[in-house]
Amino acid sequence: MINKEVAMTSLRSNVSFITLGVTDLDRSRAFYVAMGLSEHPASRPHVSFFDMSGQLLALFPRDALAADAGLEPGTVDGVTTTLSQNVREREDIDRLLQRAVDSGGRVLAEPSAPPWGGVRGYFADPDGFVWEIAWNPATTIDDAGRVHLSDG
Repeated sequence: MINKEVAMTSLRSNVSFITLGVTDLDRSRAFYVAMGLSEHPASRPHVSFFDMSGQLLALFPRDALAADAGLEPGTVDGVTTTLSQNVREREDIDRLLQRAVDSGGRVLAEPSAPPWGGVRGYFADPDGFVWEIAWNPATTIDDAGRVHLSDG
């Protein structure tokens, strides 16, 4: 029998990998390098890894990822997930959105003020994965790049 306390502790662990199933691995690899990420030495011709302050972003061919998960390859219509990067300064949003465009992505939403406060904008990578770039006065970012929400 599994110890419930041990099982619950493991459920509270952080996200280790975010894997994106991409249509063209070389194109996606080049995009994220152009965005300023450094490819991890453990990357191989069939998979690419990027260290993101303790989590890893992985790029894997979409059909191979579906097969690995025991699913049929296919497409998803509409936005089902967004990845978000909080930044320390409001001006960083403009810089990152421009970098995305310069790297082969496209801006989906120009910076604007959401109901929760702060400012955010959105871009899509070459495969259409949606990234939110946000400056939120209710968060702080530590020296390791981890985001912390205020209690109130």
